Amino acid sequence: MRILLCTGKGGVGKTTLAAATGAALAARGRKTLVVSTDPAHSLGDAFGSPLGAEPSEVDTLLSAVQVDSRTLVDSTWERLRGELRAVLAGAGLDTLDAEELTVLPGVDELLALSEVRRLAEDGPWETVVVDCGPTAETLRLLALPEAVSGYLTRVFGPRGRVTDSVRRLGAHLDGLRALLTDPSVTTVRLVLTPERVVVAEARRTLSSLALRGIAVDGLIANRLMPAPGFWRGGAASWLRTRRAQQDAVLAELAAAGIAPVARVEHRAVEPVGLPALLEIAAELYRGRDPLDGDGTPVTPLLRVRPATGGYTLRVAIPLARDAEVDLARVDDDLAITVDGFRRLIALPEPLRPCRITGAESDADGLVVHLAGNRGRG
Repeated sequence: MRILLCTGKGGVGKTTLAAATGAALAARGRKTLVVSTDPAHSLGDAFGSPLGAEPSEVDTLLSAVQVDSRTLVDSTWERLRGELRAVLAGAGLDTLDAEELTVLPGVDELLALSEVRRLAEDGPWETVVVDCGPTAETLRLLALPEAVSGYLTRVFGPRGRVTDSVRRLGAHLDGLRALLTDPSVTTVRLVLTPERVVVAEARRTLSSLALRGIAVDGLIANRLMPAPGFWRGGAASWLRTRRAQQDAVLAELAAAGIAPVARVEHRAVEPVGLPALLEIAAELYRGRDPLDGDGTPVTPLLRVRPATGGYTLRVAIPLARDAEVDLARVDDDLAITVDGFRRLIALPEPLRPCRITGAESDADGLVVHLAGNRGRG
């Protein structure tokens, strides 16, 4: 089973590229499901056929489905929320507090991610391509399993008395987190348009995904203006200027270490239906297996090495020169904040008695120095 998550800023064409990737995988003989968790509900428009909340066949070996997170909330969350409220009230919280604590932000996105997992594991699919929402929503979506798991631990304690439903939720969240952070199963493909604003956003997105331990296997620059060649006239001059600006942005991405980037040219006509999608896939993958990504090996998030008087901890996070980074110890966790994205990372056992003595960044990420004594930093 392989799961490929496609995301990007709203309006960059990620739905079209997710649909094209799914069509290409099916054409190679893989039984493929394309799932949309995007509230925009535009996946059916790309395929040129209506989609519902259960998979429907688009072509031989290719099916698609539009996840309706609001329906999932109505059918699933209310029951669990009621049980949580009862447990919290039994733990000594008054009714108002218990009510407030069971209103978890982002629960609809969490249930949508759970539905993706259900479809992937229960169906006959070899590959699942997910058309995610815009980047900010996707980052929140991918952070939820760990965040909600931590919420339950803080409320009930690691061995607190809970109902079977809450216990199952905890196990389910652990399963979701394991699924997302296994690069042999799940990878992210980031779609962007070659505009000035995308360089910083792409770097922040890559940093946030790296903090979550989620592998990115490729970037796609969509809607690249066609080169005008030897054409003359006002239209050709406009195309030449626009393409030069886009090439400069792609060069800036490469200079920032965000490379290689696959390219897809802008179409004069909106691509709708399998023939148009397969044409895009042919340009995008150029005969390669769509699951191969850019061939960059996945680096483990954390690597520990002994050093004089302690250890060095390397955190594989892509950092821009102007990135704002903050480090702190929270019990046995290392709190890392990069450009506003924060994650608590459990320190490996040998490093828990150590204190932080310094940190620096290089081309491979963040290097944290820890002294090997019983102090806390």
